[in-house]
Parts: sequence; C-alpha cells; structure tokens
Amino acid sequence: MTADKNFPSPHWVKSTYSNGQGGECIEWAPGHAAVTGEFLIRDSKDPDGPRLSLTAESFAGFVAFAKAHG
Repeated sequence: MTADKNFPSPHWVKSTYSNGQGGECIEWAPGHAAVTGEFLIRDSKDPDGPRLSLTAESFAGFVAFAKAHG
C-alpha cells in the first residue's frame, strides 16, 4: 500500500484476540476499513512490514477463525 497525501495514515488498533503476553499481536485499522472497505491487518512487532488487505467477507472469516482457535 502506498501513502496517499489525501488520505492520512491509518490509525492502528491492537486486536482483542491478540495474545496478552505481547508475543502474538496483530493490529487492524478500523477507521480505514470504515472509509474504504479495505480491512488492513499487520503484525504489531513489525509496523513497517507487510500488511494483509482483506475484504469485509474475508475479514469476518478471519475473526471467526480467531474466535474458534483463540
């Protein structure tokens, strides 16, 4: 994803399904999803690393998987 000067950098929020020990933490950008429909996910330990971009349907499946295996 490239920076767009007309759209600010996403505000990242730590997932409530992340490990509370600080080891397995993911973040997502809910404001970005609300505006664009693109659900971004990243590893909180590597904020400048790659990001996963999901559709709303794929994100719902990701959350369901996290609930079932968390």
